[in-house]
Parts: sequence; C-alpha cells; structure tokens
Amino acid sequence: QVQLVESGGGLVQAGGSLRLSCAASGRTFSSYAMAWFRQAPGQEREFVGRYSWSGSWSAGSTSYADSVKGRFTISRDNAKNTVYLQMNSLKPEDTAVYYCAATLGGSSSRAGSYDYWGQGTQVTVSS
Repeated sequence: QVQLVESGGGLVQAGGSLRLSCAASGRTFSSYAMAWFRQAPGQEREFVGRYSWSGSWSAGSTSYADSVKGRFTISRDNAKNTVYLQMNSLKPEDTAVYYCAATLGGSSSRAGSYDYWGQGTQVTVSS
C-alpha cells in the first residue's frame, strides 16, 4: 500500500515553469512505477508521463505524451520518496488538475493500470 500527495500547483503565466511534487508514504517507494496524468474540466484523464524501474523499460526509463514531450520532465528522488514533474514552457492548454499515480504491475500510459492515486493539484496557465 502507498499513499500519494501532490503539491506545487498554482497559477503561472504562459511560457513559465512550475514543478509539481508527489510524495509517497511507506518505505517501498522504489518498487513502484510512477506516472503523471491530468484532467481538464469536461475532459477525460490524459496521460502526461511515466517513470519506470522495471517492466518493458530498462531501469529508470521515462516516457511522455507527445503534447508535453520536450517541455516536461519527470524525476524521482527515492531518498525523499518523491516524484517530480518539472513543467517548462507552459501553455494555457496545460491547465488541468494534475494527478500522480503508482502501480506495482509495471509502467503503463493507461490510467486503469494504476492502483494508487493522489488527490490532485490544480495547475492554471494564464495567457
């Protein structure tokens, strides 16, 4: 079992940067594959990126949605039990509630593959 808490959301100007954090409870954080999703009003959850230590990826592999590739970066700090989402060159269309997710079942871009979810943190990008 793991509990996830997102933080770091807020209001930023287009072109600006923001770093989100996902803090996990317990002492088995390094065993989980982690991912970030987002959901804008009236839309489905959208895959943002993932960070995997196993599965079909080699240890430490990352993968990103085309919409954020080159702008967003996921990193993981096992000492702090925290995964980060660094967001650069933000656009108004990035506005959404951002969620982190975890699974022991292997990294995936599908929301249904993840067993544990944080409460979400709002990111608003103004023009």
